Amino acid sequence: MIRIANGQGFWGDWLEAPVRLVEQGPLDYLALDYLAEITMSIVQKQKQADPNLGYARDFPPLIARIAAPIRERGIQVIANAGGVNPVACAKQVRQLAPQLRVAVVLGDDLYDRIDEFLGRGYPMANMDTGEPLSAIRDRILSANAYIGAFPVAEALATGADVVIAGRCTDTALALAPMIHAFGWGPADYDRLAAGTVAGHIIECGSQTTGGNCQVNWQSIPNFANIGYPIVEAEPDGTFVVTKHAGTGGRIHSDVVKEQLLYELGDPRHYITPDCVADFTSIQLEDAGSDRVRVFGIRGGPRPPMLKVSISYAWGYKAIGALVYSWPEALEKAGAADRIVRERLCRLGLEFDEIYTEYFGVNACHGPAAPPVADPPEVQVRIGVRGQDRKAVDRFTREMAPLVLSGPPSATGFGDGRPAVREVVAYWPALLPRGEVTTRVEVVE
Repeated sequence: MIRIANGQGFWGDWLEAPVRLVEQGPLDYLALDYLAEITMSIVQKQKQADPNLGYARDFPPLIARIAAPIRERGIQVIANAGGVNPVACAKQVRQLAPQLRVAVVLGDDLYDRIDEFLGRGYPMANMDTGEPLSAIRDRILSANAYIGAFPVAEALATGADVVIAGRCTDTALALAPMIHAFGWGPADYDRLAAGTVAGHIIECGSQTTGGNCQVNWQSIPNFANIGYPIVEAEPDGTFVVTKHAGTGGRIHSDVVKEQLLYELGDPRHYITPDCVADFTSIQLEDAGSDRVRVFGIRGGPRPPMLKVSISYAWGYKAIGALVYSWPEALEKAGAADRIVRERLCRLGLEFDEIYTEYFGVNACHGPAAPPVADPPEVQVRIGVRGQDRKAVDRFTREMAPLVLSGPPSATGFGDGRPAVREVVAYWPALLPRGEVTTRVEVVE
């Protein structure tokens, strides 16, 4: 049996979680999941500005904090913190923790090969709309193939203390240690599916231990010291989801079921680069305090295509907000919205969209929200999106004047006018598996 924990559910998750996982109990592997689709465009732009960047910059100092215990106890760390520059990330880890052996998984970054693929007749059409990639070629910011667990397992086999990947799948971070430790092969479909499900369950960190949980959330103990999830995996593919004793949160089958539904499309065909998992085959049972046993999982062969995550520039946006207090708070907020829209119209400014929300009334649930007759305060938040940066910037100067030239009791404007931000859109595409070649390097 091996113990695999996940201490980060996204870039920006609780920095103390990995440290506490290492300090509070036994582990064999520590997974850290940093990447999302939007993250890839952020790190690609950072690398274009500075070739030494392009990765999750809080990862190296975190590893330096836990370098001694992971080295002494033989814990192997697996992370996709490499972004679009795993080698630079590894070098920074080595600089801060020179006692550690670091390996990187390369080959997922396809940004420099886009024209090659288009020239060879691959349309890389948008999986949602069918549009060819050529329609947005001049606006592409990043392009990364989702690679699977086998290259990560190959990196673990080098004996590295830390394995750094780019855009591998989230589930690969937990599946790779099982492939490495148990010797599973590409045709072990049911076992690979089980490892994939295990990775899916723990990929969001404490969302599996009671965080962001809708089931009796008031009774979840000690959120301030919430434990992060651990999988106790067996060679036959069965596993138990648990956490360190004495930590906050709760492991229960109801909580695990919520996580199983996270980002789930066809439950019979959960597609990854390693296999196709049948989520309808999953069996759960509560096996003691903070322990859920998972078994019975079935899987099938891996697909011939790999998914490519592409981000591209899609104009600009800005969001401004004001707060109006009682009485007639909602009426004042509505008047402010009308004033802004009329002034933008008189300026001749055009946008792809203008969108207004009323926080405290219906921003979260829209028309499904229960009526609020006379709220004590309302925040009106107005956002615009468009291709013309100058028009969006001009909008940012229309909120603050309402403090003196609009309805009474406005507040909440102390941060100044809102910033203009680039809108990054997502383009999912497919590419034949054989076009993506991975390799492992040990960074000395």
